Amino acid sequence: MKSLLVSATEFEIAPFLSHFGLKSGLNYLNGNQIVVLITGVGMVATAFSMGNILATDKFDFAVNAGIAGSFSTDIELGEVVIVTGDCFSELGAMDGQSFLPIEELGFGKSVFTPLQGGPLEGLYSTHKGVRGITVNCVHGDDMEIASISERLNPAVETMEGAAFFYSCDQVGLPSAQLRSISNYVERRDKSRWNIPLAIEMLNRRLINIYTAI
Repeated sequence: MKSLLVSATEFEIAPFLSHFGLKSGLNYLNGNQIVVLITGVGMVATAFSMGNILATDKFDFAVNAGIAGSFSTDIELGEVVIVTGDCFSELGAMDGQSFLPIEELGFGKSVFTPLQGGPLEGLYSTHKGVRGITVNCVHGDDMEIASISERLNPAVETMEGAAFFYSCDQVGLPSAQLRSISNYVERRDKSRWNIPLAIEMLNRRLINIYTAI
């Protein structure tokens, strides 16, 4: 079996890599192949990196792992969730104060759901499923947060998730996006963030998942 593990930064999955002695690129784990892909931050970097590797290699499944901000305080800091649907929330046009998604314009698709299958099936029943949005600029303004919450009702936001799902969708690749909550989406206040906890809990989960595969 061959899997693709995708992260925007090596920092986010460093404890997992260290635990198993893995590095960026092709590795072998428990008799299986695992390719670690560090894309860089943002949807453009993610789409470019995913396109490159999926054009030349085939995988049984792909996992996107990283930290995220949560719109909901019902999700605790450090909690690991699975994204069941993601959206390019900025892909469209403004018509005065109204936003027109690309679907209404007739130019494409902005919402993507993962293809489930194989070893990933269990992840969707053992993790809290949430809706995500993917953004170029993370939210930090009260009015904009209220507006996006009313329009899309997302639970989490990232800068890569929908690009990951889009890439997997293009080649019919089963996928899962795991996110550990590092902060709440609000006015930017890093004193309220807990990135170390989010990293710790995410990597614990990844170690458990890949030990069982």
